[in-house]
Amino acid sequence: MSQTSVLYDAPGPRAVRRARIGTALAILAFLGLAVLVVLRLADRGQFDAELWNPWINPSDDTFSQVWELVGKGLAATLIAASLAIVLSLVVGVLLGVARMMLGRGLRVPVVAWIELFRGLPVVVTIVFVWRAMVEIGIDVGPLPGEPALWYLVIGLTLYNSVIIAEILRAGVGSLPSGQREAALAVGLTNGQAMRSILLPQAFRVMLPALISQLVVVLKDTSLVAVIGLGYLELLRRGNQISQNLDNPIQSLLIVGTIFILINYGLSKLAEYVERRMGRASVSSAGADDQVPAGQGA
Repeated sequence: MSQTSVLYDAPGPRAVRRARIGTALAILAFLGLAVLVVLRLADRGQFDAELWNPWINPSDDTFSQVWELVGKGLAATLIAASLAIVLSLVVGVLLGVARMMLGRGLRVPVVAWIELFRGLPVVVTIVFVWRAMVEIGIDVGPLPGEPALWYLVIGLTLYNSVIIAEILRAGVGSLPSGQREAALAVGLTNGQAMRSILLPQAFRVMLPALISQLVVVLKDTSLVAVIGLGYLELLRRGNQISQNLDNPIQSLLIVGTIFILINYGLSKLAEYVERRMGRASVSSAGADDQVPAGQGA
């Protein structure tokens, strides 16, 4: 028995053939463009050994220095991302809970805050934090690390915390409404029901989305290099290396590859967590459906 879609009819043989031809033509066009780019780079000497040796040849005099700088830049990126992730989770949970539990009048400032920073580009938020803190005279000197680190972390926190708040609100909204009502019926307060019953389940439901947001935080740390702050994270280190060695394509290609590998690992972690949660949900549902021995009708 053939399955039909509610939204559209299943494509026939002619439509499938046209789709395959279009896909093949698109792949050929992409491969042709890639060949042209490679030939162009080869004509300009971008595959010469002296441009790549500092990155891939351990016997090169600058190989150890290059990778030492990359290690420092990667450490700086991970530090900024870790601080932003922790603060975003804390602030995001507080914002999400406040939006869900406060009354209509008290909820207006929270909603306005969330909509403001959700609508701003993250690079604008970082620049705003930087200039505002400098102009107001807020001193971040007592905090560990350099000031540019905290401009970046605070900007990322403002942006990602509101995204996490919305993710959390969606997770709570996806739960059956009867759970909250049952918690209130047994004498729990709204706060206790949220803390003990709704939030743990919402975190479990939205955990893959939360992990995916970590990829966004990690990638956005590179914006500090774009706006010119002095924090030497991975992209800024890559730019320094390329300027000293005069090999920007090679340096930025390898730095980009490092970002891709890290983000790919986080994406696979999100997929793994989602699969595990799916299997756990199926197993739990199967256990609930089983009738204990001796209790049959």
